[in-house]
Amino acid sequence: MTDSWVRLELTVRTFDSARFTPYVDRCRAAGVTFLSVAESGDGEEERRRLYELNKECSADIPERGAFYSYEEYARLRFASPSYDPGGIIVARDADGTWVGMAATSLHLSEGFAFNEMTGVRAAYRGRGISLAMKTLGIAFAARRGAPVIRTIHHPANASAIAMNRTLGYVDTDWRISP
Repeated sequence: MTDSWVRLELTVRTFDSARFTPYVDRCRAAGVTFLSVAESGDGEEERRRLYELNKECSADIPERGAFYSYEEYARLRFASPSYDPGGIIVARDADGTWVGMAATSLHLSEGFAFNEMTGVRAAYRGRGISLAMKTLGIAFAARRGAPVIRTIHHPANASAIAMNRTLGYVDTDWRISP
């Protein structure tokens, strides 16, 4: 696995949400709705749907390797102290199918939020859904008082890196604490 990860950070208070609201509006006009996992109920059915969506979207991450079992995923995501179902934005198609997700966890005692995963099913890409979900995830972090949002990418994940830079994320040298 590479050791040259791209580390990015966004200062929440300087984020220009108005610049990206048209992505949210355009998606909604096309029949895509957005809700948090908290709004969807955060029950076992929603968690399994999130797992399947995350697993499918993660397959495109360079050097990702095998995805977790549901039990591992539940332990790592849902049992984590940083888990907040309000920070996981889901995009739904008009028929109710979950087509995308953007997961933001809170690490406020350490002074940041973390964008863990943003993904859209292949058939729905290129419609601005990722930018819309990320915009809503940033709004979540702002409401919860996070001063910055961090994310990390494999250097070959050019589309995710470019999307984050479009939103205003900048390169930084932060490191995940051991």
